[in-house]
Parts: sequence; C-alpha cells; structure tokens
Amino acid sequence: MPMPASSAGPLQIKRRADRVVATLTRPEVRNAIDQDTIDRLHELCDELEREPRTLILTGSDGVFASGADIAQLRERRAADARRGINTRAFQRVRGLPMPVIAAIDGYALGGGAELAYAADIRIGTPALQIGNPETGLGIIAAAGATWRLPEIVGEARAAEMLLTGRILDAATAVAWGLVSSLYEPADLLAAAHAIADRIARNDPLATRYTKTALLAPRTAHPEIELELQAKLFESPEKERRMAAFLESRKR
Repeated sequence: MPMPASSAGPLQIKRRADRVVATLTRPEVRNAIDQDTIDRLHELCDELEREPRTLILTGSDGVFASGADIAQLRERRAADARRGINTRAFQRVRGLPMPVIAAIDGYALGGGAELAYAADIRIGTPALQIGNPETGLGIIAAAGATWRLPEIVGEARAAEMLLTGRILDAATAVAWGLVSSLYEPADLLAAAHAIADRIARNDPLATRYTKTALLAPRTAHPEIELELQAKLFESPEKERRMAAFLESRKR
C-alpha cells in the first residue's frame, strides 16, 4: 500500500495506519543528528505516544547517521550536557508504546549508534559500521550507550567498544547480537516492512504489553507480566483470536 508523501526537513516521515517510517535526511553531513533532527524526533514521539504505531527508523543515501552534528556539539557547554538534548529524545524513542525497528545501512556512529540502540529490533546491511568513537573527541557516549549497550552485547563487549572506540563491521555486529540480521541495501527497507507486517498481524494490545514487560526493570518481574496478562485474559480480542484458532483446528 502506498504511503502518504513524507514531510520535508531532516526527518522525512511516511505514515500508514499501522506504522510510520522516519528517514534521516541530511546527506550533506551523512545524516548527522542536529538540534532540528532532535526537535523533529520529539514531534514524532508526541504523535506516536498519542496514536501508537510501529516505527521504522532508517537513513538516506547509504548512511543511517554518522553521529551527532559535531559543529553544534563543539559549541555546547556544561549546561547543554545536563539538558540531555539527544538523551531525552532517544529515551522517548525507546519508550514508545509500539515496537521500533532500526534499519541500518552504512555508518551508525556516536549519536547515530545510540539512536539505533534505542530501537527494539535492529537490522542492517553488509556495509554496516556501528560504534561509539566519542572518547576520541574528548567526550563520552552520553545518550544511552553506557547503559543500553551492556544490555545488548554484554558488559565485556560494551566496555571494549566504549573504551577503545571500536567500530564493528556488519559480521561482528551480528555475531555480537547488536543487529539480528543482514540484507542487501536494496532489500533493507522491505525487510523492515516485513517485520512490521508480522507485528501488525498480532494483537496490538498484546504487542504493547509485551514491550512494556520487556522495558520493565528486573525488580518488576514477574508481577508486571501477571498484571498485564490478567488484563489480556479479560480482553475481547483474546477471546476472538483464541476462538478463531480453535475453529481453524477443526478444519
């Protein structure tokens, strides 16, 4: 189904009833994430918090995002760091009610990598290069990498990446579990849509509750699953889907 025309600017957006595709489009700086991009991300999160849909994040021209905009970053001072300019936007992406899929081609570095870490599902291409070289620029990866990356790849591998600035190639990113699968660049967006299609076939409320449980701290388990399951056990959609399943087995 064709998607409505996307908006102009550093984050082009296409919408369907069950999903949104947001494409980073600053090719002149390899899709570096500037303040305007962050503002657009907040606007998109406002929309998806009100109207939950699956989000596909990707980049234009063979690059996901080469990092934060260094020209802007260079001018920021202590007060800017404490505001968490990128951190707050990426937290909202991570906390969106429905799944977020990052479709990564080429570079995903620094803030671009941290935006990808905020996704629930990451897929890539053989050209993928992902990592955090921030210490080489005299700063730290402060928009999520120091706590999300250990959860994704484990403490030892996260420490190696963050302390050395190592950039992973595609094969290593798959082996380390940072991305789940690779596709040729021409097939990447279609692969992301195929994942979104599988999500769309499931009950949206059950999908949302699954993400809620996945994001909950360890101390909230197992009680949070039990409470969410209790709500779903009373859901008309659960009754409908289970009745349809049992009926199909009679055929």
